[in-house]
Amino acid sequence: MSHFRKILVWQKSISLVTKIYKTTKTFPKEETFGLTSQIRRSSISISSNIAEGSGRESTKDFLRFLYISLGSLFEMQTQLEIAKNIIYINEEEFNNLYEDSREIERMLASLIKKLKETI
Repeated sequence: MSHFRKILVWQKSISLVTKIYKTTKTFPKEETFGLTSQIRRSSISISSNIAEGSGRESTKDFLRFLYISLGSLFEMQTQLEIAKNIIYINEEEFNNLYEDSREIERMLASLIKKLKETI
């Protein structure tokens, strides 16, 4: 497997985590252990699973971690939708973060498809 730092979708997911942290910094203090924590953990999980999977011995293992990463991405998208609905983020912030997440989603799907063809 290639070194995870060279994987473009990992790089994009790291950028998204940074944006998520900046955005959730403005959430109400009572959400520190609730929605703020959930969104941050799910966003961190995206890049973490890409990195962990890339270090595995087989393509099949890497694929398993990419699917976990994709699940974390969907979890984060859902949490962002909730944050928008309860007006912790505005429409523009939501749209920007959601578009970034959709790009990562497409990149993960493409990488998964490419790797599946090799096994």
